[in-house]
Amino acid sequence: MDEFELQIESLAYQGPGIGRTNAGKTVFVPGAAPGDTVRVRTIADKKSFLEAELIEVLQSGPARMEASCPYAGLCGGCQWQHIAYSEQLFAKRSAVVSALARIGHIPAEKAEILVGECVPSKREMGYRNKLELACGHNEAGRLVLGYHKEGSTKIVPIDACPLAHSAIANTPKAIQGALRYMEGNADLGIFRVGVRHSMRTKSCEIALWTTPGAFPRAAVAKTLGSAVKASSIVRVIADEGKARKIKQVEVLEGHGFWEEELGEFDFRISAPSFFQVNTTQAETLQRLVLEGLAVENGSVVADLYAGAGTFSLPLASRAGSCLAVESAGSAVRDLRRNAESAGVWVDVIGGDSARELPELGALDALVVDPPRSGLAEGVAESIAEAGPERLAYVSCDPATLARDTERLQACGYTLERATPVDLFPQTYHIETVALFTRK
Repeated sequence: MDEFELQIESLAYQGPGIGRTNAGKTVFVPGAAPGDTVRVRTIADKKSFLEAELIEVLQSGPARMEASCPYAGLCGGCQWQHIAYSEQLFAKRSAVVSALARIGHIPAEKAEILVGECVPSKREMGYRNKLELACGHNEAGRLVLGYHKEGSTKIVPIDACPLAHSAIANTPKAIQGALRYMEGNADLGIFRVGVRHSMRTKSCEIALWTTPGAFPRAAVAKTLGSAVKASSIVRVIADEGKARKIKQVEVLEGHGFWEEELGEFDFRISAPSFFQVNTTQAETLQRLVLEGLAVENGSVVADLYAGAGTFSLPLASRAGSCLAVESAGSAVRDLRRNAESAGVWVDVIGGDSARELPELGALDALVVDPPRSGLAEGVAESIAEAGPERLAYVSCDPATLARDTERLQACGYTLERATPVDLFPQTYHIETVALFTRK
């Protein structure tokens, strides 16, 4: 395959550096940094672009820096540890601008005006309140914990993760040792291990995701408790795979939930429930949504894809009540418990947001925080029928945000502002709070 020199100009949304051949064809190079002069090898020649692998950095650009983690470039957890943080922020904002222009068909000059500066994370490392570790076995048959290699099912074992809070950064090695001791020659059926920690409450939970079957509960709890100081140890019994259909959660030791403080409220979160991994930046999302919606007492406000109540609780405290729709059973239970504990009224509706929205009636304000796939077909039209004057869209994917922006604008909503918020330093991922008003 062809080898050639290349000047890297920028970063693509999903991580690779971007350069152009002498003929003007775009080349994507993972591991490259803007300003680098590199030698690359073509691995795929597509109709409109090339995919290449980095062979050698001939001259480092000003954006390149030394990665601080020994696993950088090996595991699939980070893509940009070799990129200066200021360049990461620039690339993330550029990704949102580009998506709105290319996919949302907003004029590029207008997109530049609509998208604010990317809000940086106070912590560039040590920011994650959660580790999600894949569990498998090596060639010798010994249990390993780590991350899946980028684009592969192979697990890269790790001893520590510097993106996590310092209190749990070294737990992968400790938990792996404890589980190896417990497993012996018998497979415990563990396929995933979650560790959550709060710097504010000091709460720490270990969640073992296992397939159904016999399990030495007491012995595992005792051994893990000796290896890691945890306030809760649970077993999540589920089917392995992307769907992860949950059958039961067993409390092996402690509280059976994780506790975190976010804004004015305390949250109790079950192991299967989603919660943002960067607590401080989650408060930034919360602030931007509340400022954008500007709800008043008596406003009819709804929260779709509500989770455990990140937005529902503060909205209810300001409006007097909030309609919240969530499909995940564990999150529905957490939301009800959190609202009751906070003393606010949230009408929690367990169901699919796309199906439940038409039943909510007229709304004054609405927040949606959908999964990466964005809003389902027809939801933009349902939002228009509900008629909220103000809409806050919290997005974790610039492409689906841009697609949905075009749909919403076709239904009578105008994008007023989009603010990227960096919850995931050292990776290409970006959250965006987009604020819309009805024409």
